[in-house]
Amino acid sequence: MSVNEELSDLTRTVFTLLRQRRQTVAFAESCTAGLVSATLAEIPGASEVLDGGVVTYSNAMKRDFLGVPTEILERDGAVSPRCAIAMAEGLCRRTHSDFALSITGLAGPGGAEPGKPIGLVYIALHDARSSVVRRFLFEGERNSIRRASVFSALELLRCRLLEEPLCGKDASN
Repeated sequence: MSVNEELSDLTRTVFTLLRQRRQTVAFAESCTAGLVSATLAEIPGASEVLDGGVVTYSNAMKRDFLGVPTEILERDGAVSPRCAIAMAEGLCRRTHSDFALSITGLAGPGGAEPGKPIGLVYIALHDARSSVVRRFLFEGERNSIRRASVFSALELLRCRLLEEPLCGKDASN
């Protein structure tokens, strides 16, 4: 099965699970710039489960639209577990979605700094029960990092919907 077929199957699974449960999701996307929302929106009927998505590329948008505290942006940076969680929680407050997913990371080719290499991505999931964040270090060029982030975000949501152990290690610690 090709990568595109795997992503298509995963997207359909997430859509079906959300629709069966009559639940919704919203996305706050930084390094993926709306790619997760667009991927889900490719499915006819996506409006039943997709509340929306917001591209919060700049720190100002993260702060002003999602309510990410300035202290987190200044101390930890936009590419951090605390920022990812604050993005997801802020989005959930604004949309009242059942699930809010945020993605923040470095897709490259520039922007790396000590301790934050290209390919570092944090994905957070927030719902009424809790917030979790996962750390990923993807390899490859910009678009492959973005596509891997999309797949990982949808897989994290699939795991939560099926109440499976969440994919990957929690990065909030």
